[in-house]
Amino acid sequence: MEHTVKAFDEELDAITAELARMGGLAEAEVADSIRAIGEGDPGLAASVIARDARLDALEREIERRAIRLIALRQPVADDLRHTVSAMKISSNLERIGDLAKNIAKRAVVIVESEPLTPLTSSIERMGELVSARLKTVLDALATREVELAVTVWRNDHEIDEHYDTIFRELLTYMMGDPRTIAACAHLLFVAKNLERIGDHATNIAEILHFEITGVELTEERPKSDALMKAEA
Repeated sequence: MEHTVKAFDEELDAITAELARMGGLAEAEVADSIRAIGEGDPGLAASVIARDARLDALEREIERRAIRLIALRQPVADDLRHTVSAMKISSNLERIGDLAKNIAKRAVVIVESEPLTPLTSSIERMGELVSARLKTVLDALATREVELAVTVWRNDHEIDEHYDTIFRELLTYMMGDPRTIAACAHLLFVAKNLERIGDHATNIAEILHFEITGVELTEERPKSDALMKAEA
């Protein structure tokens, strides 16, 4: 019996370690995709695109390990929540990697366009906010601090507000000078991808909260005023 418990713990630890590795890779991809835009570095953007395959492979490995663990060990209660949460979180991290790759692809095009420094600076600021949210939720994952996860969930509206501001700025530029439409369109896609990364960070916070407490966050997510008006 002791041997079985030890083997189970080792398998669960292996999944946790892979998830931590995956989180680190996703965090780096997001930060580097934004830096590629800010620094006008197509080489860095290309490296983000290339690295995404590793994130995909890790998600498949975590899913394989988790399914095997459930099938063979039949975990219950906390252990079952931990195993299922690992699969869900890895899926969100894989999606974050895809979005960072999309940003990197846009970065390659933006670098070749006429520079729009005020707008790229706004994108960088939003990127820094999103990166900070992702770091916080990954810290919560590593330390098992549920309040950190709740902080990310409660502040989701701040990213929405940044997106709303950038959206208005981009529209103003496009209406004022039609020559900027192509570059602004790429920046708009970048901003939308960042907003979606923020949503995935919030998803991870919700999953982690349920895993640790066994209680779902049933309140409606906080939203920006502009988003609430749009849905009214």
